[in-house]
Amino acid sequence: MNEGPLSLSETRDLLARLAHMPRKWLGQNFLVDGNIVRKSLELGEIGSGEAVVEVGPGLGTLTRTLLGAGVELYAVEADRTMLFHLEESLLPQFPKTFHLTEGDAVKLPRAGLKDPLDGSFKVIANLPYAISTPWMDAICAGPHPSLMVLMLQREAAERLTADVGTSHWSAVTAQVHLAFEKIKVHPVPAQSFNPPPKVDSCLLVLRRRTDAKRLSKRAREVARNFFTQRRKQVGSSAKNLFKGDADVAAWLAALPNFGLTPLCRPEDVPAEAWLTL
Repeated sequence: MNEGPLSLSETRDLLARLAHMPRKWLGQNFLVDGNIVRKSLELGEIGSGEAVVEVGPGLGTLTRTLLGAGVELYAVEADRTMLFHLEESLLPQFPKTFHLTEGDAVKLPRAGLKDPLDGSFKVIANLPYAISTPWMDAICAGPHPSLMVLMLQREAAERLTADVGTSHWSAVTAQVHLAFEKIKVHPVPAQSFNPPPKVDSCLLVLRRRTDAKRLSKRAREVARNFFTQRRKQVGSSAKNLFKGDADVAAWLAALPNFGLTPLCRPEDVPAEAWLTL
């Protein structure tokens, strides 16, 4: 089998042989543009022997290109048809370097990679749009990859890298800000996929910060709850959501250290403020 990307005709032929129709609920828009596949590896600065995580390998066009580049690949796939195809086609070719797991990428954000250290792996993934936010939340909980190249809906990329004080700022955005810096956004036309999506896509490149930080489990929980009432002042929300919680009361009292008061709204709270929880 050719180790390069699958073309449009090869993708259609393979889907026909598998009697498989792309499933919208799984975000199955299969990448058919070899230039974008190669661009993903270039932006990811991929080198032989590196540990790489892929989410939703699907038919394997990115997968086999990564394996051909000599990486140690960990992939998680939810679709049984795609899983069977990969087990039959790529596992026999790369039995020592291809680690394929069936499951939900939100529950397995690092695709079964065991006990990685911060910065010890990379993520190169055509990320299903529906799971981009919960998957990123799980990744930010750590360990952090050194570099990520994520195929995303452009709007999702904008949400994940928004600035504090904007309507897209969220609990997950704050976590991304603490852990990663945005390096590049590379546009990807709809014709790069089969079937073509009805949204604009891009490759988002995020590099782990040298001083990367992560929120505690409690801080993530509190932040998520505050953002369920993002239009309310945090002081008012706290009375309903965290009545009697001493840690949240102390957090509210510390807001002046960040130039804020309990009259602010969640979108005004910078990422660093959540670290105090």
